[in-house]
Amino acid sequence: MKKLLFLLFIGFAMVSCNTAKQAGSKGLVKLSGKIEKLGMTTFQYGTHILTVDAKTYALRSSKVDLNAYIDKEVTLKGTKVDGYPIENGPDLIEVEEVTSK
Repeated sequence: MKKLLFLLFIGFAMVSCNTAKQAGSKGLVKLSGKIEKLGMTTFQYGTHILTVDAKTYALRSSKVDLNAYIDKEVTLKGTKVDGYPIENGPDLIEVEEVTSK
């Protein structure tokens, strides 16, 4: 009986790990363009913006100093933040990594 309970526990743990990986990778994005400081806007979120093919993205990051990349061509990786865009604003991206071109 103990072996059966142990196997059930391991099975549930494995299933929950797979679900977390799939949900986490769902909002991954990779964008290239020029990072600009956020100025006056109609939306009030993010600290910087990136425009790609006439589409604007609001950016924020707790890992990367985005000020170091202002006016530079970069490729960034991050995740879309749930609940955005708000009121016709841009998608909000939590930036995890930035590389200069």
